[in-house]
Amino acid sequence: MMEQRQEQAPYHVHLEDLFEGPMDLLIHLVKKNEVDIYDIPIALITQQYIEYIDWLKALNIDIAGEFLVMAATLAHIKSRMLLPTQEDDDDEDPRMEIIRPLEEYLQLKYASEDLMDRDRLDWDVFVRRNADDTEVLSGEEPGLVQVGLFELIDAFQEIIKRASPAYFFDITPDAISVKSRISQIVDILEQRNSVTFKELFETQATRGDIVITFLALLEMVKSQVIRIMQHLESGIIRIFYG
Repeated sequence: MMEQRQEQAPYHVHLEDLFEGPMDLLIHLVKKNEVDIYDIPIALITQQYIEYIDWLKALNIDIAGEFLVMAATLAHIKSRMLLPTQEDDDDEDPRMEIIRPLEEYLQLKYASEDLMDRDRLDWDVFVRRNADDTEVLSGEEPGLVQVGLFELIDAFQEIIKRASPAYFFDITPDAISVKSRISQIVDILEQRNSVTFKELFETQATRGDIVITFLALLEMVKSQVIRIMQHLESGIIRIFYG
């Protein structure tokens, strides 16, 4: 009886520091809504931010406390924005509370990406590779960028909406099903090396199966078994093995 209860316990994905944090979610929402970082529609961004948190919780994805702190911060700024202002009021825009750290984070993020893009010394001196060699060695098509957690959630939302008009928040996938789905995905990738994100969900019959497939992909990314990339022009998300 005890073993049966363990098998039916909700499956949790522990992201740790693998995926992005609350600042990355804000940046994602700013880009998605095509708004100016210095003129953030705080009510809209707060609503969407909380919706993403709800999706993570519904999928039994453990999120760091920083996400909840950011949600509280956004709600506080939203409440301050609703207060009436006087004509001679010199108080600072409440949104600066989030704009300043967001601006600093972007500067650090761009600086880090710039360093990662630079060639390493041993590559330049001891091994010469041209762009074509790099593409062949990577086994990936040109024009691909790595997909983050929130882009994956966007793609997953579209799939779950097409599968059923009802919400899926009552789904509690178990650990054995996720592990089994990981083995199935590995078998597919061993045969094909890569597959599109949508293809993995086409044969899933129920909302529960769709959720299990998504959680399996997250675990595989965490274990560095797969890489999930998106084509810049077409927007197609593709999963690569190894």
